[in-house]
Amino acid sequence: MNDLLVTALLIAALFAILGSGVWIGLTLSGVAWIGMQLFSSRPAGDAMALTIWGSSSSWTLTALPLFIWMGEVLFRTRLSQDMFRGLAPWVQALPGRLLHTNVIGCAIFAAVSGSSAATCATIGKMTLPELQRRGYPDDIAIGSLAGAGTLGLLIPPSIIMIVYGVSADVSIAQLFMAGVLPGVMLAVLFSGWLVLWALLNRGKVPAADAPMSFGAKLAESRYLIPVVLLIAAVLGSIYAGIATATEAAAVGVVGALVLSAAQGSLNWSTFKESLLGATRLYCMIALILAGAAFLTLAMGYIGLPRHLAEWIGSLGLSAGGLLVVLTVFYVVLGCFLDGISMVVLTMGVILPTVQKAGIDPLWFGIFIVLVVEMAQITPPVGFNLFVLQGMTQRDIGWIARVTLPFFFLMVAAVALIWAFPGIVTWLPTQMRS
Repeated sequence: MNDLLVTALLIAALFAILGSGVWIGLTLSGVAWIGMQLFSSRPAGDAMALTIWGSSSSWTLTALPLFIWMGEVLFRTRLSQDMFRGLAPWVQALPGRLLHTNVIGCAIFAAVSGSSAATCATIGKMTLPELQRRGYPDDIAIGSLAGAGTLGLLIPPSIIMIVYGVSADVSIAQLFMAGVLPGVMLAVLFSGWLVLWALLNRGKVPAADAPMSFGAKLAESRYLIPVVLLIAAVLGSIYAGIATATEAAAVGVVGALVLSAAQGSLNWSTFKESLLGATRLYCMIALILAGAAFLTLAMGYIGLPRHLAEWIGSLGLSAGGLLVVLTVFYVVLGCFLDGISMVVLTMGVILPTVQKAGIDPLWFGIFIVLVVEMAQITPPVGFNLFVLQGMTQRDIGWIARVTLPFFFLMVAAVALIWAFPGIVTWLPTQMRS
């Protein structure tokens, strides 16, 4: 009961500070400071300084601003328009038309970045201005981007899968294989919802372009060649072992600059604007990450995630009941912690309980990734929501509302992999055989 009271107080503090208009990163730091001061013997001041500096100087995070810069270059030159021009003929027949570019773009870029924030920010810079220019409603365009951006965690290579694999002693290669079919399934669910929305809101979808022959569609597809080459260069450098994910982000920036220069759409003005735009967006994200890192440290000192995990383990639930409780637990925990921190702080306590219930650790890894994805867009708090607020300047409550259908689609995805565990386990089994 004491832990539940602490949780309630910290959630109340989080909403109170957010409601007062304080920046999100500072809000997270403020809640962490309150938690450490009230419920921990560790002095909050030096802990905050050390943690924020450590999170801000992380080499791993270098990939994030580079991918954001790549998106800015694509957005401010002709490359993003060319991508839409090449994709448009192929999705015109689908209800929802160009809205599907959010899902397609995020699914492809997820295989490059392994990060939800990078996927959401990079694809959003390319798609949102184009969709707005073409007359698509902001609510479904932003909502679908927030949902599809979470594919960055599920489609390999995924940072959080690596963390889980190390924590749970599960093969990372097996986890990567296990994430492929659920990632495709989730992308199909998102596109399916866009189809249904378009059928129910025919008047809100811009009219289709003039019909094209197959040959004409192929001719228009030549505009996709630069973006395909760019993605191939980034992915190829990773899978060929030439570059790490961070180095591949630099390959992406250089490739975007070279391609836009070759097209004649890069000049000093667009270069400067893309660099400043990427700097502004990353500074906003970095402040949130720094606040989240301090909050993670505070939660560790308070012992809240561990105590709650121990309490769940002591309930003696069936496998199904345990998964329902864990889903709620991780979604609530997502109000305070990033996905990696949730896994690190709780897995040591949760995993023995899960194994005792007879749940496959490989399957459970994909379950964890899905519920962490849900936490990324959990109304009214979620990291992707914060990223989109910084990009669009929209109210966080409005973004949470338009993203809600995609949250429920993720709940459906969890139910599907529980009912049909082969969605997760079939591909790794084929690889072993």
